Amino acid sequence: MAAVLVAVKDFQSDDNILRNFPLIGRLRSWWIRLGPELRQYTGANNPEEAPFNREEYDWVDRSTQGGHNYFGFGADEQAYALDYPIIKHAVFPYGDIGYKGSSVGQDEDVACAKILGAAHGRPKAWRPASIVNISAMSFGALSGPAIEALNRGALLAGCWHNSGEGGLSPHHNHGADVIFQLGAGYFGCRELDGRFSMEKLFGTIASCPTVRGVEIKLSQGAKPGSGGVLPGRKVTSEVAAVRGVRAGRDCVSPAEHSAFSDVRSLIEFIERIAQATGLPVGIKSAVGSLDFWKELAQQMKASGRGPDWITIDGSEGGTGAIALTPADHASLPYKLGFTRVYKIFLDEGLAESIVWIGGGKLGFPHRAVVAFCLGADLINVAREAMLAIGCVQTQTCHTNLCPTGVASHNFWLQHGLLPAVQAERFARYCRTFRNELLAVTRACEYEHPSLFTADDVEIASGPGTAKTLREIYGYTPTRPARA
Repeated sequence: MAAVLVAVKDFQSDDNILRNFPLIGRLRSWWIRLGPELRQYTGANNPEEAPFNREEYDWVDRSTQGGHNYFGFGADEQAYALDYPIIKHAVFPYGDIGYKGSSVGQDEDVACAKILGAAHGRPKAWRPASIVNISAMSFGALSGPAIEALNRGALLAGCWHNSGEGGLSPHHNHGADVIFQLGAGYFGCRELDGRFSMEKLFGTIASCPTVRGVEIKLSQGAKPGSGGVLPGRKVTSEVAAVRGVRAGRDCVSPAEHSAFSDVRSLIEFIERIAQATGLPVGIKSAVGSLDFWKELAQQMKASGRGPDWITIDGSEGGTGAIALTPADHASLPYKLGFTRVYKIFLDEGLAESIVWIGGGKLGFPHRAVVAFCLGADLINVAREAMLAIGCVQTQTCHTNLCPTGVASHNFWLQHGLLPAVQAERFARYCRTFRNELLAVTRACEYEHPSLFTADDVEIASGPGTAKTLREIYGYTPTRPARA
């Protein structure tokens, strides 16, 4: 009887398939919904599947388990494929410590080579203890248990945890160093009308004594030139309280900041926050037009003021919800965006005084090497961190139906995510990442990844040909003397 009622309903549907094929047509919708999960296990070859292919997912998963992370039977990549990176090792490596295949019992400190805030004399300048850190992912976009797992994992791994633009919640307060991010919505430090409040910023920072810096988000790779969107179904009463918005309604950040409107007022805003808090202050942005960056470099050179760090987010990155066209086609991918901005500051003689942070699918050692060769001082990871705490990339983050509880506020779905367990998994991933990156660094006869230059990697440009990063992008970063 139930099947007959469903068939009658389908006959009256606006869907062509259901009208022509009642009941049976519903199978098509089910297969479409299950497609991402099924392809991971049955339909995708190793280099396929998106946004992370099976080999990448497997590498992260093995890294989180703390066992060996070896792969057998040689390379599975096409070495002559376009854009394939080739790391040029040295005949005589640096030291005698090589990669041992896991994160167990061999976690060396790989601190940042620069000090955040030193160039501008910030009272609370500090050196990040890890060159790999957690990128901005907000409470609300991610669940409370997921945020807690990442924060606890960051503490274990000795890295920092960027709060994302959604404010600071109790889930961020488990001991890890925190970078507090300010988006155009000013969540956690806003007046009732949405304007920025320095007084509330003080209160928010005071609630988490491990806040080490403030990052002003201009844009990000997932949604360049537009504000963030948190669907109403994910705006719980707890999320609403942290953000200072109404529960159950879409939480939409404006595209533009109200606290500043041009480069000069942005610099003034940065200095106000730095002087009031004593903390180093940076900016984060995706890259499109270069006019802003040219003016920023010029005004920083003229005034001696400005951001202590610059985070460049590639269009490959991002965990937020956004429409298809801006997600796929707006802003430059990481290597293009980073190199264009870095070269502007290099030409102005400012590159060495700024801490450069890269983001956009850089959570793998070979990609991190390329980023360091181009001038990055630190690497931020977002979706790779989500994979480490259980995400299986079903791409349902915005629906509140994430089956692993990483991006869901459904109590039952969150039940499967144990913060203490997943914290250990993230910490092992982070350690393995650093250890493998350090092993490759030493194979190239360097002590620290900050010593890489644009001559240390070649990019395949066709059968039998390759060019160095210096030849492609026209510069090599300023680096300290070789050890």
